[in-house]
Amino acid sequence: MTTATRAPRRRLSRKALTAWLFLAPSLIVLAAFTLYPMIQAGYLSLTDYNLIRAAQWVGLDNYAELFADPAFWNAFWNTVLYAAVVTPVTIVLALALAVFLDRQFIGRAFVRTSIFLPFIVSLGIIAIAWAFLLDPNIGLLSYWLSQVGFVAEQGVLSDPFWAMPAVMAVGVWKNVGFYMVIFLAGLQSVPGELREAARLDGANAWQRFRNVTLPLLSNQTMLVSVLALIASLQAFDQIYVMTHGGPFFRTETLVMLIYREGFQELRFGYGAAISWVLLVFVFILSMIQYVFFQRRQVRY
Repeated sequence: MTTATRAPRRRLSRKALTAWLFLAPSLIVLAAFTLYPMIQAGYLSLTDYNLIRAAQWVGLDNYAELFADPAFWNAFWNTVLYAAVVTPVTIVLALALAVFLDRQFIGRAFVRTSIFLPFIVSLGIIAIAWAFLLDPNIGLLSYWLSQVGFVAEQGVLSDPFWAMPAVMAVGVWKNVGFYMVIFLAGLQSVPGELREAARLDGANAWQRFRNVTLPLLSNQTMLVSVLALIASLQAFDQIYVMTHGGPFFRTETLVMLIYREGFQELRFGYGAAISWVLLVFVFILSMIQYVFFQRRQVRY
């Protein structure tokens, strides 16, 4: 090996070492607070543990039990329904707001801030506020809805049909501002010359958006889609505060079931098994999204 080839390799090794040194603090934190708890939860999912007695090895019994448990399947389909509605609605609404707020008009900064503000507020606090608004006795919003006949007299959150749409609406309202900001950042990077050229070629506003703007937002769309899906599959805060999983378990999601089984029933092994099923489910869906958007990028 000549001296000329050794020098670039030494520079690369120094850069790699420098990069690993900068990454080390974050990797240590991730290993301590993410990787280790995941491994520990995987071990607990194979045991019967309730904080009182030592963990007893049961193998795959917890998984066999949960796949035969109607409560698990109820929570699973509630989670799928929540994610199937909230994820696309949030993405489409965030993109529409980003396109609208990308133009110049008076009060644009105020509107942007107002839409983004709910994201920086604790979801628990937001859920409490919405619970008061929808309270059948003192809630102004609940009163307005009852006057037009949209809800039952017992209130939105106690109605088996309207409880899930209510927590979905809060989830969308909470997160749409954050995803809007991501799309706004992507719109700033779209060259104005391309849109102007398309306009001169006779493309209308929808054609310019579909054929020019949207393909150039593929990276932002993939990021928002993955983040929104993961957030939807992990829905817990507003459901716990607003409905506690009711009425009649209509809003109980997998995370709510994990909380109920693990921290209320003290069946930590069973709750850990549900959490690992949820982890695998989230991973599979995220990989499907990644492959889908990668193929779209290659096509464009």
